[in-house]
Amino acid sequence: MTASQDTAHTLQEIADALGASVVGDGAHKVTRIVHPLQAEGPEDLIFLLDANAAPILESTPAGGAVVPEGLDGTLAGGLIPVPDTRWALATLLDIFNKPVHAPAGVHPSAAVDATATLGEGVSVGPLASIGPGAVIGANTTLQNHVSVGADARVGANCLLHAGVRVGERVAMGDRCIIQAGAVIGADGFSHVTPGRGSWEEAKTVMHEVTIQNTEIRRINSIGTVILGDDVEIGANSCIDRANLGATMIGNNTRIDNLVQVAHNTRIGENCLISGQVGISGSVVIGDRVVIAGGSGIADHTKIGDDAVIAAGSGVWKDVPPRHIIAGFPAFKKADTAVREMNIARIGRLLKDLESVKKRLAAIERKNGGTDS
Repeated sequence: MTASQDTAHTLQEIADALGASVVGDGAHKVTRIVHPLQAEGPEDLIFLLDANAAPILESTPAGGAVVPEGLDGTLAGGLIPVPDTRWALATLLDIFNKPVHAPAGVHPSAAVDATATLGEGVSVGPLASIGPGAVIGANTTLQNHVSVGADARVGANCLLHAGVRVGERVAMGDRCIIQAGAVIGADGFSHVTPGRGSWEEAKTVMHEVTIQNTEIRRINSIGTVILGDDVEIGANSCIDRANLGATMIGNNTRIDNLVQVAHNTRIGENCLISGQVGISGSVVIGDRVVIAGGSGIADHTKIGDDAVIAAGSGVWKDVPPRHIIAGFPAFKKADTAVREMNIARIGRLLKDLESVKKRLAAIERKNGGTDS
């Protein structure tokens, strides 16, 4: 079920979509879903995430509510109890979805090369650009100022928001969503010095480097980026093309805003990568990996299937499957917890040490010795 926010739905229709039942009047109609504290009348549907919000049911003017199982209340329409409220919310927001403005066809100001191929139902917005040999799949939407490079492939039913940049030869699967300003297929950050560079020396010395980078040469990125089906890329994130071969993002992986994925990296399926994560070059990430916000992954690191990386972690070595990693530098969560507790104890230990020193000094003075 998909509709604009102004379309009316009965509570029974909504319950059917959720695989649930109505406690009350299933024929009651609602026209929008709102925050529980912003309901204005019986045409509103509200949503309670957990039982702590139950008191809202006593005073809300809403006509219906989707609630956790076990909650009671009397509304103009009724309640729809569900076992998993967060999962139900995703379906609810599909029902009341407000699709982006995407008129059919190609806007007169768009530049579409004569050799590009556009599938049936494609929408190309103002000032968009599609390069030679590019292929856009059926029912895909390119909003204003989107650019698709030469010989790139964008699958069917994709949505590219304003200002997205898709580089030459990039391949994108079906049903991908790319948020505003994301860049898919920029050159990788690959540079080399003749002989050993200062950053290489820094790995082996502890204090000062002696090498000066008097010449830096770029290494061209002649590879590409391949996105699987149902991939989502957040606003202003960057997925760099490979030097050779492809930087790869697996099916159904979701990447948040302001994420950097460097050249030659391979990310598996069903991964969740939060905002401001930085993934260095040639990293291999398995399936179903979760990387929380602000984490950094060192180059050539391997992260096993189902691993979880806590927020702000600095991953500097391989992570086995299913492990939980935390800290900067990152270690197993349990080890990091012990390390942090020990750090927290340092102040108390120093006070205890000072007390012991004073007691020893007093004993030495009493015995005719000298202070230590």
